[in-house]
Amino acid sequence: MSDEPWRQGGEPACMLHLVCPECGRVRERPGSAVCEHCGVRLGDAADRDRDSAGRARNARPRDGLGRPLPYGAEGVARQPEGVPRTPEETLVEAQRLLDAGRPFHAHEVLEDMWKAAPREERALWRALAQLAVGLTHAARGNAKGATALLSRAADGLSPYAGTAPHGVDVDALVTWARARAADEHRTQPSPRLS
Repeated sequence: MSDEPWRQGGEPACMLHLVCPECGRVRERPGSAVCEHCGVRLGDAADRDRDSAGRARNARPRDGLGRPLPYGAEGVARQPEGVPRTPEETLVEAQRLLDAGRPFHAHEVLEDMWKAAPREERALWRALAQLAVGLTHAARGNAKGATALLSRAADGLSPYAGTAPHGVDVDALVTWARARAADEHRTQPSPRLS
């Protein structure tokens, strides 16, 4: 029997030790000294920035597309987390950020709504956040990531086809996301959320 709980079968109660503190993705090679997703060198967990409750928080500055910069560099202010907004306010703010070429920041706004939305609407907001993440990957030059996230967003929005929850033009967004995922190099304007 292995002394590593995650090798014993089933899911451990906490998989936090597998999450990269930099990019937040689950590491596929837990023993590696470097995250295979973002390339950050993984050090002792005690080296991580933590908030007052002890939760890991990365205090490194970020560029306009959410990429980490070295400590001390001048970064772009991130969207504040946990801002209570109505669905309509969320869509207006996310659209403003998309139009300004800041899809990473739009994703943060949409993610707040995803976390706060009633259970029956969470899949909608998750899909909209994935759309913004897909655009973030495209802007960063990651065509594979962009294609995957835009396709996932279209799949997540598809159950809402023929409806317009909170004025979201679901059918147009699904068509837009699938077209953009199919041809990453095509120049398209920002999608219209509503």
